[in-house]
Amino acid sequence: MTAGLQPAPDVREVSRRDVRTVIVSSLMGTTVEWYDFFLYSTAAGLVFDKLFFPTDDPAVSTMLAFVTFFVGFVARPLGGVLFGHIGDRIGRKRTLVTTMLLMGLSTAAMGALPTYEQVGLLAPLLLVLLRVVQGLAIGGEWAGAVLMAVEYAPPGKRAWYGAWPQVGLALGLGLGTGLFALLGNVLDDAQFLGYGWRIAFGVSILLVLIGLVIRLRVAETPAFERMRETQGAAKTPLVELFRDRTTRRNTVLGLLSRWAEGAAFNTWAVFFLSYATSTLHLPRNGVLVSVMLASAVLAVLLPVFGRVSDRITPRRAYALGAGLFAVSVYPAFVAFQTRDLLLSGIIIVLVLGVVHALLYAPQGTLYAQLAPVRSRYTGMSFVYQFSGIYASGLTPLIVTALITAGGGSPWWACGYLVLTGLIGLTATIALRPADLHATETG
Repeated sequence: MTAGLQPAPDVREVSRRDVRTVIVSSLMGTTVEWYDFFLYSTAAGLVFDKLFFPTDDPAVSTMLAFVTFFVGFVARPLGGVLFGHIGDRIGRKRTLVTTMLLMGLSTAAMGALPTYEQVGLLAPLLLVLLRVVQGLAIGGEWAGAVLMAVEYAPPGKRAWYGAWPQVGLALGLGLGTGLFALLGNVLDDAQFLGYGWRIAFGVSILLVLIGLVIRLRVAETPAFERMRETQGAAKTPLVELFRDRTTRRNTVLGLLSRWAEGAAFNTWAVFFLSYATSTLHLPRNGVLVSVMLASAVLAVLLPVFGRVSDRITPRRAYALGAGLFAVSVYPAFVAFQTRDLLLSGIIIVLVLGVVHALLYAPQGTLYAQLAPVRSRYTGMSFVYQFSGIYASGLTPLIVTALITAGGGSPWWACGYLVLTGLIGLTATIALRPADLHATETG
């Protein structure tokens, strides 16, 4: 078994219109995925701590809210294995329709939940339950959306095509934080906590309907069709993934490489919102606007860095991003200690909009190279979602705990973040994914 991407075969003719529809469908799916994700992460730091986990200590309430944020990351690997198995068995398209429906419905339901003051412990319990459903769906969405783009891509452009679904992260971040900022500007605090945040969650239904209309028009990927016709679908994709020595090694290294990207994103886009408003006492709307601007830069640079990745290989681009993250952590927190909104906003644009873009743009294509078609959906989901537990879900908790243990000083947390960047860099250098050019021509 040879890991890597095989050239998309001519099972049927693929038109430019097909490719455009695939890219838009993948982009829309990941936009919904990340919009829902950012609604929850933003609300965890600004709303849920007050409405669902009220305590006498704001820090404890924030920690409890971030615990439910982490619960979603525990559910995501289960969803990744489940929907990865389905995607490798019956196809990418039908799997992605299911995940989008589950994402949208669970998120909209969160916006209709009663608060702790209204129903007591039932409120946080229902929130956790819906967070689990949301996590299961998100666990199966990302890999499938990226594969739809990558497996349709022509030789020499796989990283560029694979970068477009990643733009959904930036759009979802911009929509989520932007809508929260807008509602915060037009509503006072009481109105925002009373009903304003619920509006943002209800918008998810509209996005899902648009996404489903587009996704239902997409055909199955040529690579999957050929595999199904010539080899037959794998009976147990997860077993195949670990049976082969090369894919097993790449999977383990992929789990470690993700630490850099997951820690980077969840520090700058999730933890920073709470840290800037609660600890640095920067204005909430100013912080939200800063993150929204960073997401706009991220959206622009992801396709650009996708092109760069096709030229220098996704592995080298990702390694460069991991190294830049490691060296940027301390300077960023030094700047934050000035408590200057403008300076902090500029730093967030640089570390989230630029450095993270270099990590995230090649990531999907890099992970698609780690396994063959028969187990690729499962392999990508396994690497991305299992690593999300420690690389993404635990990051806000660990960083918050380290700052608290340091008496408010961020330097212990900085040391941890630098370590994650170095682990990601080392693992990426050790990766031996298949050479795209070789598999495309040979």
